Amino acid sequence: MPARTDSVPDQQLADALLLARRGQAYFSRKLNELRDDEFDAPSLLPGWTRRHLVAHVGYNARANARLVEWAATGVETPMYASPTQREDEIEFGATLPIEALRNLSAHAAVHLNVEWRDLTEEAWSHEVRTAQGRLVPVRETVWMRTREVWIHAVDLDNGGTFRDFPNELIDALLEDLVKVWRRKRGPADRNVVLEPVDRDRAYRILDEADSDALVVRGDAVQLVTWGTGRGSAGVLTADGEPAPTAPTWL
Repeated sequence: MPARTDSVPDQQLADALLLARRGQAYFSRKLNELRDDEFDAPSLLPGWTRRHLVAHVGYNARANARLVEWAATGVETPMYASPTQREDEIEFGATLPIEALRNLSAHAAVHLNVEWRDLTEEAWSHEVRTAQGRLVPVRETVWMRTREVWIHAVDLDNGGTFRDFPNELIDALLEDLVKVWRRKRGPADRNVVLEPVDRDRAYRILDEADSDALVVRGDAVQLVTWGTGRGSAGVLTADGEPAPTAPTWL
């Protein structure tokens, strides 16, 4: 019997699925390197232990799988049934035995992967609603999950680093930073321009020239690290000063 494969409408989506799956493998590797007695240590996210982080990544896979099921069946299945479900799941998950947390991470990832694999080519364009209330084509779940697994692998504080990320992911994160900042930008918020010294382009919230823009420079990895709120080493303003705190991303 032939193996089941993805039914995707274009190569761009196929490449995106591969990047998400590579990220899951990276997260799983960093998780599997942890001893059981290291789960109670803090993660790099304030207020969260590694237990909280592993629970979050596992339940996030289930939440994304619900959106894929929605696209497949036409029956609305939101990411979360209530405003507090996400936080409640994380707090509950953090109390699970270590073996159960490891199983949650692995099994939820497999479930999401199967949902992606079984989605028909036509269904990839079906719209679903994110936890923030945005209507997006279900293919957006691939990028949503990609960000989660790659970045939270670093947040495990177990040797993962943005330097491990493939170049195409770093470029996609630079694009995503300014895209999200643009969507969230209020009338009083400054324009931000990212100028990676190892790329031949700048990434801007606004396209037009703006003398009041915050211009920050560093290599692409340093700018992604800064923009995602994971550190500011090597990131300077156009005046050569240390960069201020980045705008809120996610």
